[in-house]
Amino acid sequence: MQLPRCFATALICCLLGIHSAQATEKQDTISKKQAVKLATDQYAGKTLKISKQGDYYIVRILRDDGRIIDLKVHQVTGEVKKD
Repeated sequence: MQLPRCFATALICCLLGIHSAQATEKQDTISKKQAVKLATDQYAGKTLKISKQGDYYIVRILRDDGRIIDLKVHQVTGEVKKD
């Protein structure tokens, strides 16, 4: 009877491990499109490029005055920072 209990315990541990790994991967993150919207709401202009760097999207914007700025948009909070 010891073997089935051991097997059941191991199976439960594996399932819990998979579930917690999926939960960390599926954090509520914003999309690239949402990141661009958040950035351009604060700094008007044409979006030139968007890339990922760590926990941030980097949104490059061409301003109406001809300047190019890079903005960091946090993937979880949506906080916009000027680089």
